[in-house]
Order: sequence, then structure tokens, then C-alpha cells
Amino acid sequence: MLKIQRITVKKNERALLLRNGDFERVLHSGRHWLFAGTDQLRVETFALEQPAFTHGLADYLMAQEPAVVAAEFLRVELSETEAGLRSENGVLVEILPPGTRRLYWKGLVDVSVQVVDLQAGAELPAALAARLTQTQLRQRSVSGLNGVLQVQVPAGQCALLTIDGKVDRLLQAGSHAFWKFGRSIAVELVDLRLQAVEVSGQDIMTRDKVSLRLNLSATYRHTDVLRAFAQLQKPAEHLYRELQFALRAAVGTRTLDELLENKTVIDDVVTAHMAAKLQPFGMVVESVGVKDIVLPGEMKAILTQVVQAEKQAQANVIRRREETAATRSLLNTAKVMEDNPVALRMKELETLERVAERIDKISVFGGLDQVLNGLVKMR
Repeated sequence: MLKIQRITVKKNERALLLRNGDFERVLHSGRHWLFAGTDQLRVETFALEQPAFTHGLADYLMAQEPAVVAAEFLRVELSETEAGLRSENGVLVEILPPGTRRLYWKGLVDVSVQVVDLQAGAELPAALAARLTQTQLRQRSVSGLNGVLQVQVPAGQCALLTIDGKVDRLLQAGSHAFWKFGRSIAVELVDLRLQAVEVSGQDIMTRDKVSLRLNLSATYRHTDVLRAFAQLQKPAEHLYRELQFALRAAVGTRTLDELLENKTVIDDVVTAHMAAKLQPFGMVVESVGVKDIVLPGEMKAILTQVVQAEKQAQANVIRRREETAATRSLLNTAKVMEDNPVALRMKELETLERVAERIDKISVFGGLDQVLNGLVKMR
């Protein structure tokens, strides 16, 4: 039986006519009368608002129907060293990875693809990097951004760029973007400002076998970031270890008394040690200070007893000095009175006056001489 079918294709659509499962032609908008005969016809429609042609016949059309592809589609074929920037109506919507082979319907949406040579360099041009940053603020995001590494370096910092495991260069403050296709890209932020490091809870034994616990604080900065990371895997960890070694060298070679008498000796020794050790690695220590020196409980008690004994001895020396001075003064007074009876008499009267101040009532018999030489009755 012979059959005729009527197919309607909308203005915003395209259709593929398949006869017995094989591609026959592309149907544009309008009404189409299709003579089927004894064949089986199938029509598949596609909305032009979605320009990407994702169909099993895409490879066949590119290989066997070049005229149809040229008339109906935008053809994209990227090599292994190329990436693509796909725009729709002038707006970037997708980043195509290397090796992409796709077809996009022509007509309703103006699709364009900018081909980028990945061998020209890993870094994206500044204009393109800024464009990608701006697209993140749009309601419709760009797909395929996982193929681009975007880096924002804050002020006061830099970034160490590593490509395929090799340090490439330093990135200054600002926005940067790099292709990740075909290469391994890594970025590590490095603070160029003064940084602090704490070395806490270090148990160290002095030369006279006294165990101390010390907490040290230091500040440092990078003077040559490339040299530091070229020679050291983790410069901050190397700095911490060197501070530990310097602290042990300062404490372990001195007695407890030496450390207590000169508390800045640790700072001076550590500073000198670090200056020599860090200079070849592009780092410098700006300041070092011991925050705490914690003694064991037994040693605290012993030191307390020592301090008490020292203070007691000083007090005894002062007391003996004052007693000697008082005795010498009494001796001088006695010599004066021995040679001067009037002075002796005045001293007696002064003594009597002091006694009278403490007594409510005095009874005197026999005149003033009796008060001084005789009986004094006090009530």
C-alpha cells in the first residue's frame, strides 16, 4: 500500500527525514508532503533554541554529507592542541576541550567558535581572563570552566606558578587564568608580608641537667620566593625546624644560672643562628623572643628557697650594720657625758620627761633631788 504523510516543521525547528532508518534530507520550516510508498519514514525534530546537534548521525553527516553540513550546520573540529571558545549571539557560553567534534544548527542562534592554540602558552590573554571573570557574575554561567585555572592573587601576596612539576614564575597581585588542557598547573599563594611563627612546648635540658620548657615567638619574611621554593619543598616547615635547633643550641650549652642572669642570650643566639641558616634560602628572620621559660615543680621550690635564703642573708647584713651604728652612737654619747656633767644631767631630765609622759600621776617626796636620786612612787 502506498502512503503519503504530511509533516509540519515549525519556524524555530529543523527536522531530519529518515527513510528506513537512513538519513535522507533536512526539512526546514513549513509543511512537507512525504511519499512513503512501501518504506518506513521517521521524522525527528530539533528546537533551534538548542543549537548543539547531539545525535548519532553527527559523525556520519560530517564524514559522508559535507554539502548538508556546510548548508545546515556550523562544523567544529578541534585538534589535540586546540581549545574553542563558543559564543551564542556574541556571548561566551562554553569552553570546548581539545579533540571536540560537534555540529551546531544554523539559523535562530548565531553560534561562533574561536579556536585557541594551546601551544602558544599556558596563560590566557588578560582580556580573555577578564572576560571569564565577568561571565561568573551572569545569570547563565559558562560551561567547561574546569579546563581553566583562575587565580586571584590578593595584595601583599604573590603566587608561585608550577607547570608540569617545574616552577615557572611568580604571579603578582591581580587576576590570572591558565589553560589546564594538556598540562598540570598548580599555584601556591605566598605571603610577602611579615609573618609570625610560634615554637611552643620545647622541652630542653640545660648544661647542668635542668629540664626547661620554652615557648618562642619569631617573625620572618621572604626575600627571594623563587630561590626559597626552588631549594625547599616547604620553606615554613624548614624555618620551624631551624628555630628548634637554634633554641636547643642556645639552651643546651648553658647552665640555668647563666640563662637566668642574662635572659636575652637565647634571643641573641637564635637570631645569629637563623641569619646564617636562612640567608641561602631567600628568607630572613626579623625578630626572635622567648615568651615563657617554665621550670619543673621541684626546681621552682629549690629556687624559691635560694631566693629566700639570699634575701634573709641580706636582711641580716643590714640588721647587723644598723646595730653596729647604734652601738657606736651610744658609745660616743657616753664619752660626751663622762666629760660633761651638765650634759649628763640634761640626759637624765630628758629621760624623766619621757617617763612622765606615760604616767597619770607622780608623787614626789623630798624635793627634786629625791626624784632623781631617791624614791619615785608612781600610781
